[in-house]
Amino acid sequence: MGQTLCICSRGSITIDNKKYYFVQKLDEGGFSFVDLVEGAKDGRFYALKKILCHDRQARQEAQSEVEMHQLFSHPNILGLVSFAFMESGGKTEAWLLLPFIRKGTLWSVLEKLRDKGSSMPEKQLLQIFAGICSGLKAIHDKGYAHRDLKPTNVLLDEDNKPVLMDLGSMNRARIEVKGSREAMTVQDWAAQRCTISYRAPELFNVESHCIIDERTDIWSLGCVLYCMMMLEGPYDLIFQKGDSVALAVQNPVSIPPSCRYSEGLKVLLSSIMVSNPQERPNIGWVLDQVQDLQSRSPNTQTNMV
Repeated sequence: MGQTLCICSRGSITIDNKKYYFVQKLDEGGFSFVDLVEGAKDGRFYALKKILCHDRQARQEAQSEVEMHQLFSHPNILGLVSFAFMESGGKTEAWLLLPFIRKGTLWSVLEKLRDKGSSMPEKQLLQIFAGICSGLKAIHDKGYAHRDLKPTNVLLDEDNKPVLMDLGSMNRARIEVKGSREAMTVQDWAAQRCTISYRAPELFNVESHCIIDERTDIWSLGCVLYCMMMLEGPYDLIFQKGDSVALAVQNPVSIPPSCRYSEGLKVLLSSIMVSNPQERPNIGWVLDQVQDLQSRSPNTQTNMV
């Protein structure tokens, strides 16, 4: 599967003997862009992610992203429909055909709430957050870490089911660092692949002899929860102002007094966002706490943060 691709005519492609029609561009990044395509036979929409592989390492990274998708069959992790590597003029592109989720990202939903001066009801927040935790637990249970968890990497379907996407930064959960050279390698990699305002403290100044593990994701998960509660990440403004995020993450997270969510949710947030990774909980504990809060959550609407 995934090794045959041909461009049959303008506006259509064929992957694994199935034709898809180009509809429109969806997104564009530094070395990748995403198109909306429609299946010729089934009439369904798909997201076609194209990754420009400018060298052998980039191709290996694209192959790794494909393999990460193939590892999982979980409702809260974006599946892979098909893939192919296309060679043209000495250049390679990796094409990943993914399900199209119309509602968009968690971030786009939070932005709309902020624009309306509203916020997410706690019951709905807990439902979405529980799904994020469930997907993350599946990743951790297989011995991997996502490494770039943030609201723009969480899709929401029409039923508000969250789906984790962008698995390109995933790698083995446990990284043993032996010496200053390895520490600098990990630190440089994190600077390139882990979004700064959601990056765990231990990735800013990697120690010469340490173990980096999946609890980097727990920190990012806390930042996502904070963003869901406050409609902006805890370090977004610090980064935008040009101040040091690396310095800010060493201090305990501050929850604004205006936050109207339950004490239980605030305690959970504080429990997750712990600067010392050794004191951070694992995803199983976090999911248990969320499910406990769900069982106690009021049905009332939260109108303002």
